[in-house]
Amino acid sequence: MKDRLLEVLKNVENFTAQNAEQVEEFRIKILGSKGILKDLLVDFKNVPNEEKKEIGQLINQIKDKAQSKIDAFKNTQDSQSKESIDIDLTKTPYPIEIGSLHPITLVKNQIVEIFSRIGFTVSDGPEIEDDWHNFSALNFPPEHPARDMQDTFFVESNNGEIALRTHTSSVQVRVMESQKPPIRTLSPGRVYRNEAISARAHCFFHQIEGLYIAENVSFADLKQTLLYFAKEMFGENTEIRLRPSYFPFTEPSAEVDVSCSVCNSKGCNICKYSGYLEILGCGMVDPKVLENCGIDSKKYTGFAFGMGVERIAMLKYKINDLRLFSEGDIRFLKQFKGSL
Repeated sequence: MKDRLLEVLKNVENFTAQNAEQVEEFRIKILGSKGILKDLLVDFKNVPNEEKKEIGQLINQIKDKAQSKIDAFKNTQDSQSKESIDIDLTKTPYPIEIGSLHPITLVKNQIVEIFSRIGFTVSDGPEIEDDWHNFSALNFPPEHPARDMQDTFFVESNNGEIALRTHTSSVQVRVMESQKPPIRTLSPGRVYRNEAISARAHCFFHQIEGLYIAENVSFADLKQTLLYFAKEMFGENTEIRLRPSYFPFTEPSAEVDVSCSVCNSKGCNICKYSGYLEILGCGMVDPKVLENCGIDSKKYTGFAFGMGVERIAMLKYKINDLRLFSEGDIRFLKQFKGSL
């Protein structure tokens, strides 16, 4: 029996396999329920006692060698299988696309950059404001419609009327209270108004307001500043027009329209088929507003303007629905990936 065991051991040691099928055949032949090892164990009980130790060791050696051969082949196959997969298994299982800035941020940054070329700095302020900074200091009388719940989101408070700011003019008030002229600043930020949501309006949107106060500032300075901005923002062929208007904090006041780039001034639903689109309001700062903020209105004059960032973005990117900016539709946002 010893000779038989040595022959089986030699065959096991010399065994090589080319594929999984050959390994499985080897396993069944040696270790299977009807394999060689099973027969050897049956014959083992007939071995003389003095040989049992040596024969038993040979049988165990055959079993261990066969199992090692099988395990080694499986490990080799697993390793080759992993190497054949040309991916990094530590990465997330889905592609991660590089994002981009939101179109509102892109336009806001461009507006700030344009005005920074002519000396404007950026100022910031809170979105929840008191009555003084949001209304009273800006010459809004108590009966003014903007104070009504139809237009403003008021916040319950024990310290007087508090509201979500309806414009970033409140930041300008804070700047005038804390700085001495000359003042040349921009106030970008989100504002809130109780309006019906549509393709042209929303209950929250973004504004950038500008303020320039110094000696001998005129309406001509205001017009040239806005014409410079329009041409830098929309192109050298852009035209503007000023229409008389009314704002409590400026006098005289005007609405500024630019030629509609969505329809090339031919008329569309965005410009109400007029060929022009209103982008901002402006005017000379009312002397009373200057005095409210501690600035000598006999020595200093100034102008102010305010524009909706969404309206500018609609013109720049030819977008016909303002609601797209706040819906978070990835298909819409992907269009601005290369606009950094």
